[in-house]
Amino acid sequence: MNRLFLTLPCLLAMAGAAHAQSSPDSVCPQLPADSGLSWEHKSTRTSDFCRALRADGSEAFGLFIAAESPFKPNRGNRAEQASIDGRPIHWYRSEIAAQPKVQARETLIELPGGRVAHMWVQAPSEPQLAEALSQAAQLRFRTAQLSSN
Repeated sequence: MNRLFLTLPCLLAMAGAAHAQSSPDSVCPQLPADSGLSWEHKSTRTSDFCRALRADGSEAFGLFIAAESPFKPNRGNRAEQASIDGRPIHWYRSEIAAQPKVQARETLIELPGGRVAHMWVQAPSEPQLAEALSQAAQLRFRTAQLSSN
């Protein structure tokens, strides 16, 4: 199984040490208009960290955008096929060691300019996972954000 529980702490640590350099609207993908989600954004010189938050403050999904990703997909963990902003992707099942009942998925989205977006979704139930995956499928990446910082 993929080790989302190992990857996320690394990403969060990098984002925690980061400082905001630009607004989420100029870096993070465009959210679906009716989603009720908003971005929380942090950046470093070489990466961007975006969390899509629900009105209650919980995370619907997150992205780590950089030249490389620590996430390495394992074909044996493939789950759903989908597309995000016209790019075909596979979601990969993941586990969170401290929360075995949480439904978790990860994917990589190749972006122009040599960057990649590592995206993850965590949900307490299958219906909430389906909703988050549907919202993620409606993301639109902005051209301006696709170049390196």
